[in-house]
Amino acid sequence: MRPADLDDINTIGFLAQQIWPDTYGNIVSQQQLQYMLNLIYSPTSLRRQMLDDKQQFMIVEQGDEPIGFASWSALEEPGVVKLHKLYVLPGRQGKGLGRSMIEFIFQAIRPEGAMTLRLNVNRYNTARQFYERMGFVVIKEEDIPIGNGYFMNDFVMEVAVPAQD
Repeated sequence: MRPADLDDINTIGFLAQQIWPDTYGNIVSQQQLQYMLNLIYSPTSLRRQMLDDKQQFMIVEQGDEPIGFASWSALEEPGVVKLHKLYVLPGRQGKGLGRSMIEFIFQAIRPEGAMTLRLNVNRYNTARQFYERMGFVVIKEEDIPIGNGYFMNDFVMEVAVPAQD
């Protein structure tokens, strides 16, 4: 696991193209899937997320092969960090990588005074069970318009950032 930067934009976009159809293919239409991939993972959008939105990205590699990524940023709300993305290639899921990525993020945000890690997960995404196993709890539901008549139908989940081991 390593921090990612502007040089990793194409890798992150490529991973999203591999992961999202498996993750969301049975949840949203193909048109919405392509719209969201373009909206969130175009090089211009990823660059904006890194530079303007101050999202920190990480890449997970096995050997020289990138197999996952995540991003997060501090919110205006003191002590709250938003987990924007946490994805692992479908064939590599279920092996503890997601847990390791969350622990990496805890290590990164703890020194910044983070007390809570918050995320949105699609209400029909099976990742919700993973997050619940990690201690996240649903605090509310929200429907977020993203353009073109599409919405993200999400649960908002939170977990307390654990104290240093």
